[in-house]
Amino acid sequence: MKDITYYIYHIPGKKIGVTTNLKSRVEDQQGYGPGEYEILARRYDISEAAKYEALYQRMYGYPVDIVPYDKLNCNKNKLNMNINVTEQTTTFPCPVNKLKGQLMDNLGMTWHTDHGTFTINEYSIKWIMSNVKTSMFNKQRSYVYNKAFARFYDNHQTHDYPSNGHVTRTGGLAPTGMKERSYECCDENNPCVCEPNHRFELIREWADERGLYDKGDVKTQTLKLMEEAGEICKATLKEDRAEIIDGIGDCVVVLTNLAELHGVTIENCIDTAYKVIKNRTGKMVNGTYKKD
Repeated sequence: MKDITYYIYHIPGKKIGVTTNLKSRVEDQQGYGPGEYEILARRYDISEAAKYEALYQRMYGYPVDIVPYDKLNCNKNKLNMNINVTEQTTTFPCPVNKLKGQLMDNLGMTWHTDHGTFTINEYSIKWIMSNVKTSMFNKQRSYVYNKAFARFYDNHQTHDYPSNGHVTRTGGLAPTGMKERSYECCDENNPCVCEPNHRFELIREWADERGLYDKGDVKTQTLKLMEEAGEICKATLKEDRAEIIDGIGDCVVVLTNLAELHGVTIENCIDTAYKVIKNRTGKMVNGTYKKD
C-alpha cells in the first residue's frame, strides 16, 4: 500500500525540491500559485524520491542538494510516534493541544486496527483533531475511536493518499445508510453526493489500479480524447442526450488521466484556465463567444 506520496516539484528558474504537501510547502510557504510550478514526478519511497530530486536538479542545471532529502534530520526522525492501539481506540502519547504538531511530524505513519489500516495524512489529521478526546486516565494522552476513524476512511479517500486496495471494515455511510461507493451511484436521476474534486480522485484511483499511470502513454491518451470528442459531435448531430452525457463524461475521464500522465492534476489545469478567463471580456457572435 502506498502510504505517502513524495512530489518532485519544479519552480521554473528557481529550484527543484521534494515535498509531501504541495499546497503547504510550495503555495503557502513559498508563495507560488497553481500554474507557477510543475510536478516532475511522484514517488512512494523516500529514498527513490531523493534520487529523482538529484537527477532532475542535474538535468535542469540546478545545484544538487548537499544533504539528500531522505537524509535530512526532519525526515530521519519521522514515523516513530509511540501510539497504543486497542480494539476500541488509538491513543496518542501527547495532550490534545500538542497533538497536531506530533501528527504533522509523522506524516505517512501507518498502523493496523481491528477496523482497518490507518495512515496519517493532511486529511486524516483534520478528522483526528475534530474528534480527538483527552484520556480520562492521563491528561497527557489523547485518543480516537477506531470504528469512527474507519468510517471516515470509507467516505473520504483522497488523491494525495489513494487507497490502492485499502479496505476498512465498517462500510461507508451514505445518506441512506451503508452502501458501496461506485460510479453507478452517480447518474442523471441519482446525482452523486461526492464533493466535486472527489470525482477526480475516484477517476485517478480507478486508473492507478489498472496500471494506466505506470504503462499509459500521453500520445495514445491524446488520441483517445479526440476519439471521445468525435463521439460527442456524432451524438450532438443525432440529438442523442444519453450519448452526449456519456461522451462528455468520457472526455473528463481521459483529460483527468492525460493531466496525470503529464505530471499535473486536472484541478490545477482548471484553476490555471480559470485564472486566464475570469476577467476576459467579449461578446456572443453566431453562437460563439468572441473575446475582445
